[in-house]
Formats: sequence, C-alpha cells, structure tokens
Amino acid sequence: MIVEHLNLVDFRNYATADLALHRGPNVLVGRNGQGKTNLAEAVVFLATLGSHRVSSDAPMVRDGQDFAVIRARLSHGERKVLVEVQLNRQGANKARINGSPSKTNELPRYAHVVLFAPEDLQIVRGDPSARRRFADQLLIQRTPRLAAVLGDYDRVLKQRNALLKSARARGIRGDALSTLDVWDDKLVSLGSEIITARQRLAADLQQPVADAYAAIAGADHRPQLEWALSVSGADPEDDGAEPDDAPHAPRVAEAGTVADLFRASLVSKRASELDRGLTLTGPHRDDLLLRVRDLPVKGYASHGESWSVALALRLASAELLRAESPAGDPVLILDDVFAELDADRRQRLASLTADYEQVVVTAAVEEDIPDVLHAHVVRIAAGTISDERRNGGEDT
Repeated sequence: MIVEHLNLVDFRNYATADLALHRGPNVLVGRNGQGKTNLAEAVVFLATLGSHRVSSDAPMVRDGQDFAVIRARLSHGERKVLVEVQLNRQGANKARINGSPSKTNELPRYAHVVLFAPEDLQIVRGDPSARRRFADQLLIQRTPRLAAVLGDYDRVLKQRNALLKSARARGIRGDALSTLDVWDDKLVSLGSEIITARQRLAADLQQPVADAYAAIAGADHRPQLEWALSVSGADPEDDGAEPDDAPHAPRVAEAGTVADLFRASLVSKRASELDRGLTLTGPHRDDLLLRVRDLPVKGYASHGESWSVALALRLASAELLRAESPAGDPVLILDDVFAELDADRRQRLASLTADYEQVVVTAAVEEDIPDVLHAHVVRIAAGTISDERRNGGEDT
C-alpha cells in the first residue's frame, strides 16, 4: 500500500496541510515541535482508529475548532482509494470512503500502517495498558471487525462498572444484584473473543519477533511472548501481584474454554467487585508478558535489549501484515526513532525496512537518517510543508 497524498484540516497545529508522498523512503525533516509527528499521527489514525500519543481524539482537533479532517489518497496496486475521517471534539467521528459515508471501523480495511516511535519503549517498560494497546491496534489492522468488538466491550465494561458503583453506594452485597447477570453475559461473550484473538496474535508473532530481534540485536536472546490472563488467576493490574509467576491459560485457548474461565472468575470475584465497585477480571486487566534470556524484559533487560524488543515487535507486526494482506506491504512510519538508537541499531533498522513499498521517516537532524533511507526529503517548519526535493528513486 502507498499513501500518495495526505490532506489535513484543523488537525493539531495545521489549519490546512497537503503532503505528497512517494514510493520508497520519504524523510520529513524539521526541528522538534514543528509538526512532523502530527503528520505521522494522522496516517496512523486511519489504520488503527487511535493515536500513539493520546488516549482520546479531542487533543488532535486544533484549538478553537469543533472537528478535524484527515483525508488520504491510497494506492493498492492499480486501485486508488480515497479515505476520510472527521474527528469530532464532541460526539462520534464520521468516515467516508471514495466519497460515500462509511463506518469508521471500515477504515483499517484500506489503511495498513506500522508505526515505530520513541513511545514504543513504553510497550516493554510501561504498565500493562501500553501492551494491550499495542496488541489491540495490531488486531484491528489484522481483523478490522474487532474494532467493533473492542468498542462494544469497553461500553459494556463502563456500564457494568457504573452498576457496581451504584450497588456499592446502596450497600448491596452478595447475590442481591441480579441485574449484573445480564452484563456478565455480554462481558463474557465479547471478552472471550478478545482474549482468544490476543492469544492467537501472540502465538503468530512469536517466530517473527524472534527473527526480528536477532536481526536488530545481532544475538539470539530467545524473546518470548505470553499473555497473563486475569480470568485464569493472574492479576497484572494489581501492583502487589507477581504476574510472571501467575498461572496462565493455554497459549491459544478455545473460545469455549476462555468463556468458562471468564464466567467462573466473575463468580469468584463478585463479592470483591461489589466492595470495590469495579470489574476485576477480563481482557482489560490482562498483560502481554515479554521475556529475553528467560527473564522479564521489564525490570531485567538493558536499555539496548529493551529497544531491540520494541523494534522487534514493530518489525514482526509489519511482517505479519505483509504476509497476510492482499493490499501489499503496510506503510512503515519511523517517527523520531533514529535519534534514540546507537549507530549499529540505526543501520540494522534501516536495512530491514528499506525494501518496504513505502517508508516515512521523521527526524529533527537529517544526519541521523542512514543513507539507504534518503530519497524523497520534505522540510517542515512551524506547520509549513516546503522545500520538497528528490534525491533519487522513482516517483509514483
């Protein structure tokens, strides 16, 4: 897939912006705070329906405006697709595909993007929510209909939590809250599908992550991925828990098995949930455990190893999408990543990504970018896109 043209209206610091991109590497150069990452963020939103920087859409709308528009012309071989999303400060977002109204969760069917960013270090070093977000955004690209499943689960979870808080305030305990059973059924149905999809994703990523890690680090440290599931007894969101020693469900469990575990876990935690006014089990409390050298990355891995794991997760994601998508390669976006890496990892990452159909690199210092990725260079200053020049390669 190729992003041929990106148009923004009232997005972040841009009142309007137009960016032409080409096949192969594209380098966006500008000092920090000029708007490079905003362009990357816009493209990523089309593919994942979310930002890698903020958890809500409102910050992406320019100050003083009610909505922002992201519009892109995509090329899938000979086929051209115009995708558009309107991000509303209040209310639901709206989407259009080739000019016709569409559901927003249809956008990832057309836009396939893998982002590398400094925030990726939080995937391996941060709290479980960072790893869940990584997995869920990749799930949406891999199986777009899961965007609706994840959204429905979040809504059911909020409604169930509201009911639990209300019951706690009214002093209801034990099995007296019979209306909770209806929400339990919905939570189990949606949550079991999410858990099963996440487990399958971890299994499918295992070998690509191992291959990518060896290519980046130049060593085989046996990286491993495995979900710690709250429905099977782990509680990664409990600060006092030891998730690496907690019992796990099978690597890829049958949906029926997961549903049984989920329902049993809800029953066992009912009293505690009523006491705390909070849903204490489900995919919203799970964690993707990452290990190298048979040790947890978080807390044990060096800075270089942590970066190698983070980059390997992104490269493996790209390889998975590349292998499965009939639309061709995903677009790779490397947002201010090279400034974070030593010279050896810069060269390794550049050589591993250079052969993708389209790569977009942002950098504050042009010299940070290895020569193999220098082709089409765009300069950005104070939200102005200018000084576009071509250093080699072929235009689309």
